[in-house]
Amino acid sequence: MELQILLTDDKTKYMQIYEQIRQAILEKTLLAHSKLPAKRRLAEQLNISIMTVQMAYEQLQSEGYSYFVERQGYFVSEIEDEWHYAENAQTSLKKPEQPEHFINFKNGQVDAAVFPFKLWNRLYRKELNEFNGYNAPWQGEYALRLQIARYLQQARGLASQPEQVYIFSGFQQQLMNVCLFFNRGAIGTEEPGFIRAKSVFEQLQLQYHPISVDEEGCCVPNETIKLLYTTPAHQYPTGAIMSAARRIQLLQWALKQDAYIIEDDYDSEFRYKGAPIATLSHLDSSERVLYFGTFSKTLLPSLRMSYLIMPASLQSDFEQFNTYQKSTVSRIDQQVVAKLMAEGHYTGHIAKMRTLYRAKRSCLIESITNQLGEEFEIMGDAAGLHIIVQLPDRLNESIAIELAKSKGVEIDAVSTMYQLHKPSHQVMLGYGAPSLDEIQKGVSLLAAVWKKSLSN
Repeated sequence: MELQILLTDDKTKYMQIYEQIRQAILEKTLLAHSKLPAKRRLAEQLNISIMTVQMAYEQLQSEGYSYFVERQGYFVSEIEDEWHYAENAQTSLKKPEQPEHFINFKNGQVDAAVFPFKLWNRLYRKELNEFNGYNAPWQGEYALRLQIARYLQQARGLASQPEQVYIFSGFQQQLMNVCLFFNRGAIGTEEPGFIRAKSVFEQLQLQYHPISVDEEGCCVPNETIKLLYTTPAHQYPTGAIMSAARRIQLLQWALKQDAYIIEDDYDSEFRYKGAPIATLSHLDSSERVLYFGTFSKTLLPSLRMSYLIMPASLQSDFEQFNTYQKSTVSRIDQQVVAKLMAEGHYTGHIAKMRTLYRAKRSCLIESITNQLGEEFEIMGDAAGLHIIVQLPDRLNESIAIELAKSKGVEIDAVSTMYQLHKPSHQVMLGYGAPSLDEIQKGVSLLAAVWKKSLSN
C-alpha cells in the first residue's frame, strides 16, 4: 500500500506522519482493517529512520486509530461514526506590547526580592533529602500546627492548641470549606468588603447580606444570619480598625443569635500606628470565632498556605465533615515553614519586612502629598500593604485607572468592593511589590497623567 506523506520542517517528522495517517483514517481514505505500509518500506520512501515511523505508528495505536497483529504489522481500526476532520489553522502568538514602564501598585503583592531564598533553599533541600513520599495529614503537619499555635499565642495573644489548627491552600479554599461545613443559609459580609470572599459565596450559591462598616469597623448585623465574615484588625479595603466596644458587641450578638464569626486576620503583622491590635478571638470566651490566618503577606503568596483556628467545640464535627479529604498543601513546604518558625527566622523576617513596608508606606504618602497635592486624599494608611486615594470629583475612578495603565502603572479599583452604593472616585494603591524608587517614579507618572486630565 502506497501512502502519500508530505514532510515539512515546521513539525517533528513522526508527528506529521501520525497526523496525516490519522486524517486519512477519519476521512475514510484508509478503510477499516486495511494494512498500513511496513515500517521499513515507509521509512525508505520518506528517507527517514525506521524509529521515526515506529513512533508515529505507536502513537496511532495508543489513541486507537490502529491495532497491531504479531508478525503481520499495523492495521486501521474500525471507527463506526463518520467524522469530518479539519486541522486547526496555525496562528502565530503575538507578544503583548509592554509599556515603557511597568510599576505594580496592585493590592495583595509582597516584596519578593527580600525573601530569604538562600535559607529557604537550604531548609528545603534538607527536607527533600529526608522526605518519605507520603502526603501530609489532612489537617496539616503537626510540626507546623504546633508552631502556628505558639506564634499566635506570642504575637496575637490567641490561646489555641495544635489540634485546633488546620492548614489550607489559601483563603478561598479555606473559606469554601468552612461555608460548606456550616451550611447554615445566609452569610453576612462587610460592605465594602473582600471581593474574593463574595466570589466564594456566589460560587456556592449562598445568599449573603452586606453589613455596613463605619469608623469602628463592621457593624452589628440586623439581618438574620448565622455566619459573619469580617476583618477586624484592618478592615478591607477601608483600613478601619474595629474598636474594643464593637468587638464585644459582635461577640454578644453571635452568642445571642447562635451565630459564628469568621475573623480574617490577613495582614495584622504590618501595623504602623499604635500598639498591636488584639484579635477578636482573644476576647472570645464562648467559642464563637473562627480565626483565619495566612502566610501570603508575611512570606510569599505563591506558597498558597493559610490556616484556620477552629473553636474546640466544633473540632469533632469539622473533622468528621472532612473525613475523606486530603491535604492540598505540599508536605515539604509545610515542614520548611515549620523549621523557619521554630528556628526564629519567621519572626525575624516579619520584623525586617515591617521596617521595609513602613519605609515604603512613608515614601508613598510623601510622594502623593508632594506630587499630587491636597486634592488627592489618603485614607486607610495605619496598617497593611495598601492605601486608598480619594480622587477629585473631576477625575472618575475608571478613567484614572485607564490613564495610569497607559503609563504602565497598575492600580486597583475600589468600587468593585461595594455591593450597594459604589464610589466612583476612589482607587487603591498597594505598596508591597514596588521598590522605593518605583514608588516615587510611579507616583510621578500618575501625577503627570492625572493632572493633565484635570486641566483639560
